[in-house]
Amino acid sequence: MANQKPPKEDFSLKETSPNISGRRVSTGPMTAFDLVEHMQYLFVRVVKARGLPAIADPYVELKLGNYRAITRHMVKNPNPEWNQVFAFSKDRIQVVSVEILVKDKAVVAEGSDHRTIGKFGFALAEAPTRVPPDSPLAPQWYMLEDKNKARIGGELMLSFWIGTQADEAFPEAWHADVAAVSGEGVSSTRSKVYLSPRLWYMRVNVIQAQDLVLKDKNKKTAEFFVKAQFGNLILRSVVSPNKTVNPTWNEDLMFVVAEPFDDPLVVSVEEKLNNNKEESVGRIVVPLGDVAKRNDAAAAAPKWYDLGMVEVVAGVQKEVKFASKVQMRVSLDGGYHVLDEPAHSTSDLRPTAKILWKPPIGVLELGILNATGFSPMKPKNQVDAYCVAKYGMKWVRTRTVVDSLSPKWNEQYTWEVYDPCTVITIGVFDNGNLQDKAAMDLSIGKVKIRLSTLETDRIYTHSYPLVALQPSGVKKMGEIQLAVRFSCPNMLNLLQLYSQPLLPKMHYVLPLSIYQLASLRHQAALILWLRLSRAEPPLRKEVVDCMLDATAHLWSFRRGKANFDRIIKLFDGLVALFKWFDQIRKWTNPLASAIVYITFVFVLCQPGLTIAAVFLCLSFRGALDYRKRPRQIAHIDTELSHAYDVHPEDLDEEFDSFPSKKTGDVLKRRYDRLRGIAGRIQAVLGDIATQGERVQSLLSWRDPRATALFVIFCLIVGIVFCVVPAWWLALFAGTYVMRPPYWRINIPTFPQNFLRRMPAKSDSIL
Repeated sequence: MANQKPPKEDFSLKETSPNISGRRVSTGPMTAFDLVEHMQYLFVRVVKARGLPAIADPYVELKLGNYRAITRHMVKNPNPEWNQVFAFSKDRIQVVSVEILVKDKAVVAEGSDHRTIGKFGFALAEAPTRVPPDSPLAPQWYMLEDKNKARIGGELMLSFWIGTQADEAFPEAWHADVAAVSGEGVSSTRSKVYLSPRLWYMRVNVIQAQDLVLKDKNKKTAEFFVKAQFGNLILRSVVSPNKTVNPTWNEDLMFVVAEPFDDPLVVSVEEKLNNNKEESVGRIVVPLGDVAKRNDAAAAAPKWYDLGMVEVVAGVQKEVKFASKVQMRVSLDGGYHVLDEPAHSTSDLRPTAKILWKPPIGVLELGILNATGFSPMKPKNQVDAYCVAKYGMKWVRTRTVVDSLSPKWNEQYTWEVYDPCTVITIGVFDNGNLQDKAAMDLSIGKVKIRLSTLETDRIYTHSYPLVALQPSGVKKMGEIQLAVRFSCPNMLNLLQLYSQPLLPKMHYVLPLSIYQLASLRHQAALILWLRLSRAEPPLRKEVVDCMLDATAHLWSFRRGKANFDRIIKLFDGLVALFKWFDQIRKWTNPLASAIVYITFVFVLCQPGLTIAAVFLCLSFRGALDYRKRPRQIAHIDTELSHAYDVHPEDLDEEFDSFPSKKTGDVLKRRYDRLRGIAGRIQAVLGDIATQGERVQSLLSWRDPRATALFVIFCLIVGIVFCVVPAWWLALFAGTYVMRPPYWRINIPTFPQNFLRRMPAKSDSIL
């Protein structure tokens, strides 16, 4: 019993029935938030005060039971303005009145409590109820009283009301559940919407240079290459094949740039010296505002640029131009879609240029309701969870629910949809920025939903398991409840997209190489993080990398086995069909073999009816399977991912950094294992290439006798096909294949033997 494995956790997707207005008949005012449960809050907006003592440093304090909220204080201002909103969850309010105090912070230095200038109070039952789209409640002036309820000269302008998370004041309000957070950490708890910058591919086509100046005048030849720099990224061309002062390259250097274009493009021509050093022979600075934008495959016009050198004169850097020139084509290619996510799970397929965009075909609505079953992720046994959802250029971040293992967000967001074959990603993170800015926002789990698998206008409410792969193995971090709805007003526009290319036309007319796409995707992820980190609160690097699957390209032994199993299962049907036919042609079951042969003869006699019958059978089979169609959204499959049977050594390798931090025997063992696997893959790829090359060599005359035999064979077959009806030949071939075992010889056939004797390029490999 001690050796038994622990029971597997439940990673299944569960359908839920939350109390959302989208699934029931509403009896009250209609709101846009119909995919989330309505949560009531008491909102208090403190606007300003007047008539306060001139020597005071006033601030406002709100008391609501055990909750205490304060505004920022004003220095020596009798008419301060705060304009701050405070939100208190009505479910947690256990008192019947709210007390609002105007205090003076100037007496702190004296070591006593802050002096109360005046106060105002109201009963919770007096707060009016406001439901959008009603206009905001107008604030009013209220007289301040002292502790004896006698009026004083000061007044306070405020408003208070009962609302929901649909209120426009909700995102910027101070929430009572973040009372333990102080300082700048409060801003990182608010919900925000971020927009990705518009990304462009910048193509720098370096053509040639003229009249370059050699550093060593005695040299007759020189090696030149071009170095292009944009921001912190530097790309280098190959060394020019003609080693003269007029080198040529004709090479493309590709960058990802984001609007607005802050940095210029710096291109320099470098000379390789004998001592393995490099020295610039001239450079140019190209502002991106002067670069042409193109939307099709028409090449940009080449342009000659004067090279300059930076010289220091009297301690001042000065650009000096001389006769050397370089010819380049520099363009911003707006016909491409800049891939920042894996190609199989991208959330946007539009080209960069807005003029090429087509109208949206629908709307995606996402309700982030709540989560349950979180495990503590901090030393104080707490989780400060928030969600990030990305679709297209729009990122959303929910508010942070502080110190809760079962947080409730109930926030709803909307995106325009331009293509149904896209994926929305929802990630859950633990906010590490509340107390320690150096701490990371750890990932709790992630959910991906493909829009093409959703029925239109249906509300999907499911509880998704948050699965994380850790160095100790796979673990369920909790569950998150989401509500999703994909609406499409015009089904014809939606169906029309299935006949169009997935990516913009430029990806097919002027394709980029695999290496270029990998490098450009890395650049795009880095630029997105740099731009999103400028926001307040910022989206941190670990969050952006997780949402973009920035490490999906790294080696994983576990994923390698999973992909291998996918390939094997893909061919299971073909293998089973081949085994069945092999038994049929060997007459293992004579009755079945006879039926198959009779069917074959009928197919030859009536080919038109047979083809029609096949398509009708496929249509009938598809109609029968409609009742068995999947009703749930596809989610992570731990069995398919080999998450349970993975070896600890494989997990340790998967979580190793890149480059590896391992040394010694561990690194040697992993390298040897990788060489063994790569060797087997290399052998399989070599065998496939050999078979293809043997087919190509049939007419290449590398083996003159074999090619002569094949040419004569083709001539004879051509004459036979001209004389004999095709169905006779097919009947003869089918009869030969279906011949009984008595007439068989268990040796390879003539075509197999002939093909295996053909030469291949494997003979030329060293």
